[in-house]
Parts: sequence; C-alpha cells; structure tokens
Amino acid sequence: MKLKSILTLFILLVVFQARALYLLIPMDDTQKDHLKVYGIAYWTLQKDVEVKWLLNYRGGSFLMQHVPEIENECVIRGVTFETIADAQANAILAEIARPEVNQDAISMTKAPKIAVYSPPNKQPWDDAVTLVLTYAEIDYDVIYDEEILDGKLSDYDWLHLHHEDFTGQHGKFWRTYQHMPWYQQEVKINNDLARKLGFIKVSEMKSFVSREIDKYVLNGGFLFAMCAATDTYDISLAAEGVDICQPMFDGDPMDPDADEKLDFHRTCAFENFHLEKNPEVYEFSDIDATETRRNIVARENDYFTLFEFSAKWDPIPTMLCQNHRNLIKGFMGQTTAYRKEVIKPNVLIMGENKPAKEARYIHGEKGKGFWTFYGGHDPEDYQHLIGDPPTDLNLHPNSPGYRLILNNILFPAAKKKKRKT
Repeated sequence: MKLKSILTLFILLVVFQARALYLLIPMDDTQKDHLKVYGIAYWTLQKDVEVKWLLNYRGGSFLMQHVPEIENECVIRGVTFETIADAQANAILAEIARPEVNQDAISMTKAPKIAVYSPPNKQPWDDAVTLVLTYAEIDYDVIYDEEILDGKLSDYDWLHLHHEDFTGQHGKFWRTYQHMPWYQQEVKINNDLARKLGFIKVSEMKSFVSREIDKYVLNGGFLFAMCAATDTYDISLAAEGVDICQPMFDGDPMDPDADEKLDFHRTCAFENFHLEKNPEVYEFSDIDATETRRNIVARENDYFTLFEFSAKWDPIPTMLCQNHRNLIKGFMGQTTAYRKEVIKPNVLIMGENKPAKEARYIHGEKGKGFWTFYGGHDPEDYQHLIGDPPTDLNLHPNSPGYRLILNNILFPAAKKKKRKT
C-alpha cells in the first residue's frame, strides 16, 4: 500500500511538472489576429504580469506565465495562443539566448501610459493610430495644445502625433478647402485657442507646443509621429522665431530669408531642407517625396523593405521592426516618404524604398528620449482622401503596416538596452 501511494505521488508530480505553465502567443503566419495580440500584451502588463517579447522568434512572439484569465481573454479576442510547459518555455529561451542566433528575449513589466495629440473638433480624416489602438483595445488619453502647455505631457510615457500641422499653416489646405465648413471651423478653433492661451498667431502657439514636445523627448519621453506631423514638427523646431507663413495663414508676410534662418541643430530627423513658400502648393518643404516619386513608384510596385537588425546588439530597432513580413505595402499621405538627402546622418533608417531613394520608417534618440517617424497616412488605405470612410480593421487583422505602429506602442514597456552599434 505504501509503495502504491509513493507511485501515485510520483505520477502526480510528473503530471504537475508537465502541466502547461506558460502561454506562447505566436506572431508568425499561424496567428489569426496579429493586431489584437498587442492588446493582449498591454492588458497583461496592466495586470502586473511580466511579458517576454521574443525578438525574431516566430515573427516576434510573446511569452508569459499561464494565467486562466489571460487565456480566457485570448479566446474572447480571437487571438491564437499555445499552452506550453515550463520546460518548453525554458528550452525556447535557451535557444534564443545562444550567441550565434539573431534572437533575444526582452522583458516587459509595465504598461506605458499613452497620449494621442488630437484636436477637439471632428476632422474629415481618420488617424491610423487611434483606429488601431481602439481595435487592439489599448487605452489612451486625448490631449491637445492646452493640456501640453499646462504641463500634462509629464504624465505620459508615449505621445502620438498624426495629421497635424505644427507650422501654423492649417495643413496648407487653403487653396482647395478654404470655403469648406470643416476647414473654416478648424481655422477658427485654432485661432480662438491661440488667443485664449496668450498667443497672437496660431504659428506662434504651434511653435511653443513643438518646443514643449521637444522638452518631453529630451527628458525621456517617447514620440511617435505619422504623415504630416513628422516633417511639420521638425520644420517648426528649425523655424523657431522665424515667420514661415504667408499672409492668408497668419495675416502678415513671410520672412523672405526664412530658409537661411532655419536652425537644423534643433530638429530630430531632417537637415538642409528648403521650405515650400507657395501657399497654393500642398507641401511644406522638400523633405517629403510625395510629388517627386510619382513618376518613379507605381502603385502596384509600392513597397518598402524593413532592415534586419541584431536582436542582441541592437534591440531597440529590432523591437520596432518585429513583423511576419519583411516587405511592407506602401501607402500615401500628405507626407508619404522622406528624401534621403535631407535625413541627418545619425538617424536610423528602419524601412526604405531603395530604388526611389526614400525612407519610410526612421528612428532616433534625442536627449534621454526616443522618436520614430512613419511616413504615410493609413497602412491599409493606399491613398486616403479627405472624406473617405475609416478603415475597418476587422478586414485587416494581420496588417504588417499596422503592426509597425503597435511595435512602437509596446516599446516604452520594455527594459531597453543601449544600442551598441
């Protein structure tokens, strides 16, 4: 009887040790909904459960201790997962840790607090970041100029800028949309807000806001910008104290020597660019390649390639490039891509269209913080026009282009290592 009891105990012990103790959420082609996975990872971090990001392992998979609530949440959200024993999990981590393998495991322990810079009025276009945050069920707060000038940025780990014009030229929509109600409303709201906050002109307010965002990055914040927010933000920083607006935008003439007075030491990504001074041209400077690429890049051939970085030596760009595809479908925007000639030499190009000599996805450090710029407006709408309906992400749950946005969302949660190259 005693021997039987010992045998039973041994069998129970073996069964217990073999029990699934970890959840592996794959991010390769076996995953049904790549975008929802990021929401699961974020939700898990909110529950104070550590998540390991397995860089370059099955498309950038996630590993966490098995908790019934997490498994239930995966089922509810339609996310593919695998239950594995601790021995299997340890074997995966041991394989990843081998020095000759271009993989790494990054620990994430805290959900970053997210802010989206967005105006209070409804605009006739959609923001890809808020679309994907909502789809992935990731919490965020909306802030605008007033909150930034009130010092609220320090409450957040991550700030997103999308289709915003930081030069004070109201998006340069004047020629085409000056008689449209939405444009007139936007101009009025910004002018009223500028006066309320003590500024004479919108351009002065936006310049001040740009500098506050710059301080936020310098002090350790993470900035992610898309479309026109990328180049107009850098233009605004370079043009501090310089009038770069024509009279229809701010009521007085533009400084005729504005180009010569730009200070490129202040910018994140771009240098030696020239302003577009014609108010009827839907462009801010020669940073953007939207017009110059028209005769070079056909829609059916519009793709950009992600660079492959060393997971162990360059974990930051590796995190930001995690994907189940290396070739990403291109998409247009007011700012579509960046001419390589005006990108600073210390900027890291993570995605490019080499034949067109343009960068689509770039990253850098500034002070204690980080920034990423992503050209284009909507990764699943090639040429999103004003008034077009929003993209339904239920139709694009495996979008590689949208995955790049969500990589940036989780990046501040990671225990980062300094780049070594």
